[in-house]
Amino acid sequence: MLKKRVGLLAGLLSVSMILAVSTGCGSSKENAAATEGKSEVKIAWRFSGENDITSKYLEQDFIPEFEKANPNIKITLSPITASEGDYYSKIALSMQSADTTPDIIAEDTFMLNADANAGYLTELSDYVEDWAEWSNYTENLKVGSTAQDGKLYAIPGSSDSRGLWYNKNLFQKAGLPTEWAPRTWQEILDAAEKIKETSPNAIPLALTVAKANGEAVSMQTFEMLLYGTNDTLYDSATEKWNVNSQGILDSLGFIDQVYNKKKLGPPLSIAINSNFGSVMFQDKFVKDEAGIILDGFWNSSNWKANGPVPVENMTRRFGFAAMPTQNGQEPGTVTMSGGWTWAIPAKSKNKEAAWTVIKALGGEEQQAKRAIADGNLTVRQDSAENVDYKSQPFIKEATLFLVNAYFRPANDKYPNVSVEIQNMVEAVATGSKTPADAVKDYAKNVTRIVGEENVAK
Repeated sequence: MLKKRVGLLAGLLSVSMILAVSTGCGSSKENAAATEGKSEVKIAWRFSGENDITSKYLEQDFIPEFEKANPNIKITLSPITASEGDYYSKIALSMQSADTTPDIIAEDTFMLNADANAGYLTELSDYVEDWAEWSNYTENLKVGSTAQDGKLYAIPGSSDSRGLWYNKNLFQKAGLPTEWAPRTWQEILDAAEKIKETSPNAIPLALTVAKANGEAVSMQTFEMLLYGTNDTLYDSATEKWNVNSQGILDSLGFIDQVYNKKKLGPPLSIAINSNFGSVMFQDKFVKDEAGIILDGFWNSSNWKANGPVPVENMTRRFGFAAMPTQNGQEPGTVTMSGGWTWAIPAKSKNKEAAWTVIKALGGEEQQAKRAIADGNLTVRQDSAENVDYKSQPFIKEATLFLVNAYFRPANDKYPNVSVEIQNMVEAVATGSKTPADAVKDYAKNVTRIVGEENVAK
């Protein structure tokens, strides 16, 4: 499926776009001069703009130290400016040719199966056999880098957890506890309604719902709700997709309550904006104009001293609560965990040098530095003991959430199913479909994608 999709995109993308992906910053003459007598390793990732955290980390913390220790390797940065959905398409397109492929790519774990099955990635099982550092990586995150065929195709680079960010100033004004631990979905709605009453100009409760925000809709919103019901998206034991369960309907019902019935969500001008996250966390939340936001731990990096909108005493201003299960049933809380990995494209011409770079990126100290820069969780147990890492605001809460963590299905159909989730959620949030109608369309579309024999009856 992915090969067909990329094939269609190839006809639409311009030659200049392909060159932009493959050459990164600087001219070919400059790159040739800089890399004469050296192995050049091109790193590609999704560039998010002026305040891009990954580029700052690579340029300031990683490359100077690495190139000093490895004078025979030159790292070239090839950032890809694109929406989340377009990034996956562009990176897949670039990997089709040895002339355009980067040597290292930032691979989201949910795309791993599809790209591995398409033949785009190098298997790394043999590489890690002789790498002593591999034993320090968290075991369940190694699973996230392993495809359905049981082979390893990437090295974990970052991990994450999700929960409920809440504004303590607005909570105090509403008479709500500033150490908040909701036990049910209803308690979340009740708190949002009190904020609506006491702070009428603020957004009481925000969920990511616009398909323009891609996987964030599926993972931060829909799956955080669904896995808090008695249902899951995919049954790994039977290898069947659940397409019309009560849990799916209840999850959409919650979204409908927030955006339509109770009018607790942001206006659609914000809700369907592709910059929804930046608006909410860099503007509304810090201005005490948003009460509760269901999202990821990494957003705390916005408020650090070197972040886009520094906030003093952020733990006094904000809180991070675990997402409860629907009715408080066991295990009580839920989080979705995923993260980014580093992978080597199959058509890279510099695999050994690329592996040297990945090993350095995965070192104990560098893992701690990257996690701190990203505002994310480290993928190594020893890095988690780093003093600077452990002192980060909200790190304790974010780590505890992982006790009840779920992961997206390790199935190459998931990226296609995820698109249908996004369509379904946006349709309900905008009021264009009722939850019942949206579920019917979702069931039909997913059945077409995965095959009727792979759908739970």
